[in-house]
Amino acid sequence: MARDGAVYVCQSCGAAQSKWAGQCPSCNAWNSLVEEVASRPPGALAPTRASKTRGLAFEGLESENPEPPRIVTGVDEFDRVCGGGVVPGSAILLGGDPGVGKSTLLLQVVANAALRGARCAYISGEEAVEQIRGRAGRMGLAQAPVKLAAETALRDILDGLKREQFDLVVIDSIQTMWSDAHEAGPGSVTQVRSCAAELVRLAKKRGIAMILVGHVTKDGQIAGPRVVEHMVDAVLAFEGERGYPFRILRGAKNRFGATDEIGVFEMGDIGLSEVRNPSALFLNEGGERAAGAAVFAGIEGSRPVLVEFQALVAPSAYGTPRRAVVGWDNGRLAMVLAVLESRCGLGLGNRDVYLNVAGGLRISEPAADLAAAAALASSALDEALPQDCVVFGEISLSGEVRPVGRMESRLKEAAKLGFKRALGPVGAGDALAVTGVSRLADAVRRIGEQSWS
Repeated sequence: MARDGAVYVCQSCGAAQSKWAGQCPSCNAWNSLVEEVASRPPGALAPTRASKTRGLAFEGLESENPEPPRIVTGVDEFDRVCGGGVVPGSAILLGGDPGVGKSTLLLQVVANAALRGARCAYISGEEAVEQIRGRAGRMGLAQAPVKLAAETALRDILDGLKREQFDLVVIDSIQTMWSDAHEAGPGSVTQVRSCAAELVRLAKKRGIAMILVGHVTKDGQIAGPRVVEHMVDAVLAFEGERGYPFRILRGAKNRFGATDEIGVFEMGDIGLSEVRNPSALFLNEGGERAAGAAVFAGIEGSRPVLVEFQALVAPSAYGTPRRAVVGWDNGRLAMVLAVLESRCGLGLGNRDVYLNVAGGLRISEPAADLAAAAALASSALDEALPQDCVVFGEISLSGEVRPVGRMESRLKEAAKLGFKRALGPVGAGDALAVTGVSRLADAVRRIGEQSWS
């Protein structure tokens, strides 16, 4: 029998129910309802019959106070994703898979910011202070004036941050924080929501730039209620494929900068090093281009990035052909295959298809359609694309090749890396010798006939 004041909270979506059920009615997750005692969060107003609240004071858009300067951490790739530095009083949520390097990245960020004069603190609920010191020593950051603490009690953390003035504070991680205002355990939806709200409120009140580390679920989503992502000013995702040393810092939300901006790092023995030219990193420099490879001229945030699409079309050994894709969307691949078969006459329905984005980068923009189709056609026809050719363009269901944004920037980046020609939409630009195609069938015909005039 449920206790008085108890509710059942879904640990997947945060929905509260009055009775326990095997499946959450809101998100349909199984065995996710956990009993929690409902309690009023600290600082919440108790309900009264006669409300005697103060009048709401409105202000205009104009202000005589200058905007405070951003905190430049000195880690350029991190500052780029944040929009040019960290805004004082902002809250940032950083998520990523276990072992991808979240703690390593943030230790480098606070250490470099402290060496540049910022007052920084690193509070860990997962490591002891000596463990953090040892990691900083291995990374050559032991001399950075960063204040360290190992604590999980929210009340003690808030008291410590109020006693001293800090510019930048890292909380590693929000799932380990615990508030005595709730009986739920650390990591529960109630605790994560309550602790995040208190920390964000303190950041806004005292002008502290707060970075919260968040764990992720097996689906790659940040664990805990989605309301936490709404509370913070920026949500960053730190990504990396196992077996690759490259790490991608991607902005999913940013109130003070562009979204979908990326920063590229390489994991080494002494931490993460910044990659200034990711296009050169993701391309294969050696030898002639093999059949089934196409270089895509893409845009990630504000940065042009060149990456290689690799495709393999092979006879199927079973009744049902296999479709495998790494680094691109499965649904997009199915659409491109259908267009190639119905509009271009390529018989791929009874053949296995494998598609890979080299370097562990994940591509999501529609401009990659033509590059994927070119790689698939090249493999199916066993005809290699020219070594000095890049490809980009969106494909419609009718087989039309449509223009995409910032085509001139894509061509300029390709020219900077030594490419001399491009396969893309008509009217793409004049930075390279562009072979413009209006239909996907024209592109497939040029690949088969090796006609690039």
